[in-house]
Amino acid sequence: MQIAILDDYFNRARSFADWDSSDALTFTFFDSHIPSTDELIEILLPFDAIGVMRERTPFPREIIQALPNLKLIVTSGKQNAAIDLDAARDRGVIVCGTSSPGHATAEHAFMLIMMLCRKAVPLINGLKIDNVWQPVMGRDLRGKTLGIVGLGRLGSQVATLGLAIGMDVLAWSSNLDTEKTVAMGVTAVSKSELFLRSDFVSVHYKLSDRSRGLIGEDELSLLGSDGYIVNTSRAEIIDQEALLRCLDAGTLGGLATDVFPVEPANNSDSLVAHPRVLATPHVGYCTEETFTVFYQEMLATFESFREGSPINVIS
Repeated sequence: MQIAILDDYFNRARSFADWDSSDALTFTFFDSHIPSTDELIEILLPFDAIGVMRERTPFPREIIQALPNLKLIVTSGKQNAAIDLDAARDRGVIVCGTSSPGHATAEHAFMLIMMLCRKAVPLINGLKIDNVWQPVMGRDLRGKTLGIVGLGRLGSQVATLGLAIGMDVLAWSSNLDTEKTVAMGVTAVSKSELFLRSDFVSVHYKLSDRSRGLIGEDELSLLGSDGYIVNTSRAEIIDQEALLRCLDAGTLGGLATDVFPVEPANNSDSLVAHPRVLATPHVGYCTEETFTVFYQEMLATFESFREGSPINVIS
């Protein structure tokens, strides 16, 4: 089997699994993102199987239909919204996934909350770049209000971290389990009340047609000039144009984001360059421990497919 491993930034994949363990599997690693559909199709034509990292490279019907040798796609994680599963089924291409620990993203989200609150970036840059000692003053998180949009697996972990540090925690989602909120010590509120009362809002929602633009100018304005929003989910959940307007006008205190509409992003992106934005390069899930799970299970899935018994099939 000829297998392509895509979006292997800085050639890290090799260190997380024993790719030479099977003589029947030949791996080619691509360390740069390939944004061009035509170029991607041309490069992938010889391959029988492809390993992808989350939603870094989309696989719509157009690409899947153009790859006659393709039999298997393995993604990190149990879901990948960027793969057209209907198109894969129509072509007879099996799509499989891996486990996804998840806690790394929750840790990252809460780290961003803490960095915003303590103004870590201007303090660090003031010392390292401007040689200025204590140019700004941070605030306590204890006693502040944390709003969680989406109290699922990751949102619940962030809520627990907030409670542990002494924050008041609110939650909203379209299908919120109020019994769960009571058991956690979290207060269930309406979406508008969450943005009105919160000092910090952390977004933990899956991107879908219903959640696209879920947070708009009305919600951001309620959060206000002293409020901050943290997004480690998907950029499109927040109306990006409204977000920029609020940041420019100062009607929103600031943003910490790990996700962007077009990735990889760079400092020509309006949000990356914005003075009110703390931007990280979609690394919420990028830890050595998580990548060990991703790539070792990805390798096991390729081996199982070749033996005729695919595992972790995504239906």
